[in-house]
Amino acid sequence: IPALATEPQFAQCLREHLEEKQLLDGRYRLQEVPGGRVALPILEEKLDRLQLPQEISCELVRIQDPIPSRAARRQTPAQKLRDEIQQLLGESWSEELERDMPRAWQRHGDLILLSEDSFRAAPWENLGPVLWEKVASALGAQRLARRGRVLPDGMRSPSVTLLLGHDGWVEHVDNGIRYTFDVTKCMFSPGNITEKLRVASLPCSGEVLVDLYAGIGYFTLPYLVHAAAAFAHACEWNVHAVEALRRNLALNGVQDRCCVHHGDSRQLELRDVADRVNLGLIPSSEEGWPVACRVLKKGTGGVLHIHHNVETPPAPAPMQTLVLQAETGSPEGDSSDGKVQRPTDSGKETLGARIRPAWQRWAGTTATRIRGLLAELHGQPWRTSILHIEVVKSYAPHVHHLVLDLECRPTLP
Repeated sequence: IPALATEPQFAQCLREHLEEKQLLDGRYRLQEVPGGRVALPILEEKLDRLQLPQEISCELVRIQDPIPSRAARRQTPAQKLRDEIQQLLGESWSEELERDMPRAWQRHGDLILLSEDSFRAAPWENLGPVLWEKVASALGAQRLARRGRVLPDGMRSPSVTLLLGHDGWVEHVDNGIRYTFDVTKCMFSPGNITEKLRVASLPCSGEVLVDLYAGIGYFTLPYLVHAAAAFAHACEWNVHAVEALRRNLALNGVQDRCCVHHGDSRQLELRDVADRVNLGLIPSSEEGWPVACRVLKKGTGGVLHIHHNVETPPAPAPMQTLVLQAETGSPEGDSSDGKVQRPTDSGKETLGARIRPAWQRWAGTTATRIRGLLAELHGQPWRTSILHIEVVKSYAPHVHHLVLDLECRPTLP
């Protein structure tokens, strides 16, 4: 069977990546392969959807004698849950109720977070707490919650109902970083694991970071814990996220290297402090661009990491392979070749970063806009250079969550 082989320390991160993409083959277990590595089985029929995460050292291999997983040898949690609920209901069991059973859920320690379409049919209401205790027991949990739609309050607040238990605080370990948060009040984004790994690998020693949309510390913490940023200014306006952020800074021992700014980042009074600015807001971080320009050091500039959901029409031809850096700082306009490079330690060009024309156009337009904002702010020309375009994930059909790494420097007289 096909599998991805990686170093043991990357196995959990790679597993989360494959689970998020629904590529992991749960019939087989992780197993050791030559070279001291471990291999994670993937589904043969989904090989054409496989994209190797560039932040994790891994390669595609074949396992001749795969070892069946324990899950394959026993009843799955979903099957166990169905059987127990069917036994509880007896003759009241119906096809309608079976369709209402959860097929997937998130586990956060002893709390199970069900999907929003679980147990919505009217008959469930008659069972009361007995139902939730039975569900938690079948899934091996102590607490139970159900996800709702994200509230349109500008803060992406979750609409989560606690069904069993006294509070929604959980802890999650991601790439060696501890995050605690209340699932009923804060969002957690496991699908951004590759970007958090990339951030953790950036060379930020001695730098000052401004994170304009810090949340519970998704990116602030990797910058401080792994990328060795000297100091961070973390901006967040959701009071519940701020509470979690402060707890997380303390949990990871970096509270003395971070100042939390509670409020609207558009009103941030910081200026001329940042070597690097993270704009991790989707579908667009555009409202934060003027603030990002103000906080960059006016004498030396820095790097902006700009998140955006970009609509990507189906490509009529094979995507171009882009390997060179695009300079977009000339007064006449952006470079027309639109080629980008992922910086490497050796400085050599990296092949295989496939960037679609729509992504190129968005990156070029953004670089031009940022250059104009900087020139207007400081009264002198600035140079903007596209360092890299990162594809985080597919957000919706033909919509991709991208991150543009944009270097911004004042033009010397």
